[in-house]
Amino acid sequence: YRYFPEPDLVRLSIGGQAAGSLEQLLPELPHQRERRLIEADGLPEYDAGVLVSSRALADYYDEASRLAGDPKAASNWIMTEVLRVLGQQKIGIDRFQVSPQGLAELLALVRKGTISGKLAKQVFEELVNKGGSARAIVERDRLAQITDEKELLAYVRAVIAENTSSVADYRKGKARAFRFLVGKVMEATGGRANPELVSAMLDRELKS
Repeated sequence: YRYFPEPDLVRLSIGGQAAGSLEQLLPELPHQRERRLIEADGLPEYDAGVLVSSRALADYYDEASRLAGDPKAASNWIMTEVLRVLGQQKIGIDRFQVSPQGLAELLALVRKGTISGKLAKQVFEELVNKGGSARAIVERDRLAQITDEKELLAYVRAVIAENTSSVADYRKGKARAFRFLVGKVMEATGGRANPELVSAMLDRELKS
């Protein structure tokens, strides 16, 4: 109902340098933060909108993204895995078991090729259920990808010897057979082989 000036208060006018100083003290507003995620981090508008829907979630993303050095990977994991767990457990990000530092460590292991994306989800589930460190889990369970060509060659040759009909199909030009053989090598290594390296070695062995 106060549609007229308050007679007991003096008029206050702030401008110039004082206004600029006060503006700098203001926190980043949601729409400004959303625009930054889109323009600086390269996130889709929808993802940015979800991430800034709460200050706690936006803070979690910013910290994980900064530590991981990969904004898109941080966003993808939060939008899929993190929000999935929050929904299942009906909790907010402030009660989430995996810290931004913990998620960033996991993303770094994937980026460096230490573990595959599939195994990263397995590690993530253990972090959610039991806590700990992603690196410690990988070392304890020997989940690091096999990148040693000599070791992988033994698996590749064994798969070729055990799947002669698929090898014949591949040599007839059936691309599906090659994907099957790659899958068999991955299965034989418990998902620990580097898939790109497996494909290259398998192709080389089949053509030799």
